Amino acid sequence: MNNKTVFTGALLCVIGIVLGAFGAHALKSLISVERLQSFETGVRYQMYAGFALLILGINMDRFQFSLKWIVRLLLFGIILFSGSIYGLAMQEVFSVSLKFLGPITPLGGLLQIVGWILLLYKLVKHSN
Repeated sequence: MNNKTVFTGALLCVIGIVLGAFGAHALKSLISVERLQSFETGVRYQMYAGFALLILGINMDRFQFSLKWIVRLLLFGIILFSGSIYGLAMQEVFSVSLKFLGPITPLGGLLQIVGWILLLYKLVKHSN
């Protein structure tokens, strides 16, 4: 088991739950329905990443290969993906343009995809 990875996964989940509640209750009257839906997408993917890191961290000793880059890609990917979505969704609340975050969202998604592909590749490579 890797305590850092488990901790990070659990922290992402806790923050995801807090942000989900914040979105459902406090943001509902402050931002548009479309931005609220985007915010909820960020929360949902953050939770997925948190669960993934929990599972990988708990089972890290069972893998015959290092998960270091996989964990980094998933973590940095979700920070960029969900973080940029949160910022874009909250523009109305802050009365500031954060449109520069727009290109960061797909970059974060790409990092996550690369992390999952790397995991799949290593699983296939080490299954023999």
